[in-house]
Amino acid sequence: MTDATHRGVLDGYRVIDCSIAMAGPFAAQRLGDLGADVIKVEPTTGEWQRGAAAGGAKGNEINVSFLSLNRNKRSLAIDLKSEEGRQIVRELVAGADVFLQNYRPGVAARLGLDYETLAAINPALVYVSISGYGEDGPYRDRPGQDLILQAMSGAMLSAGRDGEPPAPAGQYLADAVTASTAFEGVLAALLHRERTGEGQLVTVNMLDALTTLQMQELSVYTVGGVPQQRGEEPHAHVYIRAPYGIFETADGFLALAFADLEALGAVLEEPRLAGLDAETHGWTHRDELHAIVAGHLRGRSTQHWLDVLLPAGMWVGPVYGYEDLVQDPQIRHNGTFVEYDHPTEGRVKTPGFPYRMTKTPPRIDRGAPRVGEHTREILGELGIESDRADSLVGSGVVAEPVSAPV
Repeated sequence: MTDATHRGVLDGYRVIDCSIAMAGPFAAQRLGDLGADVIKVEPTTGEWQRGAAAGGAKGNEINVSFLSLNRNKRSLAIDLKSEEGRQIVRELVAGADVFLQNYRPGVAARLGLDYETLAAINPALVYVSISGYGEDGPYRDRPGQDLILQAMSGAMLSAGRDGEPPAPAGQYLADAVTASTAFEGVLAALLHRERTGEGQLVTVNMLDALTTLQMQELSVYTVGGVPQQRGEEPHAHVYIRAPYGIFETADGFLALAFADLEALGAVLEEPRLAGLDAETHGWTHRDELHAIVAGHLRGRSTQHWLDVLLPAGMWVGPVYGYEDLVQDPQIRHNGTFVEYDHPTEGRVKTPGFPYRMTKTPPRIDRGAPRVGEHTREILGELGIESDRADSLVGSGVVAEPVSAPV
């Protein structure tokens, strides 16, 4: 854990996180990294993600998926199907700054946790609702799943070879972009509240988040009228001139971007590139240029081409797997990964923070919580005495860990 003497920029703000899976919890975690008190409201049996391990990476008690998306949070395990449970959450909302949910359409209203109800309790509340496609409309009730949204975004047809199946991103891209969008929306709404004192409803959906991410590409199509046409060679992006893509080498792969054709021809000793203009022939001869360059690069190792092409001013880089990424000297220099001790999972190494702040740096105060680990603590902050807390636990309205950490 980091030095607790440094205050986070969101120290003193309270976030009620009623979200599941990735996009909502990831956004709430970002707020917790900056010092907000994030209370994760989850069922008495635990959030769904605790039992769904990406890659089958199970932990001692907390699987890696949940562990990676829920640090810097406290867990309140509570039965929202009971009126007493819902009333406790409403009491929390009265003193909260942010309420975040990604319920299926209509669920928040049925629980009495919709924006109108909670804003009546706390007019200064920033209420964030995350959905797959929007709060209403023809796709309102469709499942907002990462791969499906990637497919709908149009981006898959901006890369690859014409006639071959489109390839999805190697990340949970739709979820991650939506999380960042929600995080951005919360900060903007909090700034507005600091200036005016009023809260508001912030809605974020995955389809719009992925679409607006492609600001440049889609404007090339809608404004410039350039069709999205893949070629016969596996180009990395239809709106960038050749050579541009991932090329096979003798022992791996190499990424090459925006090469000057004349200079590249000199390095490769390839006369067919001599005298070509990148901004003209890079478009008109895209497939031909890719094939020529690919024929040269597959003959030598990746390291050979890095050693030759980088000094010549070419934009090149290796294609990493996760093992390579973790060991990369720049990653190590940046401190991109952080390590801390977790009470049930032991020593944890995980990606840290995407930004640096000199006065209020993000930090890890606690790892992902056990189910209901902070239930009694949070009830106590609401003024609920221990006898009533015992009764709530006994009746199943709330839950707490049933055993000590392993």
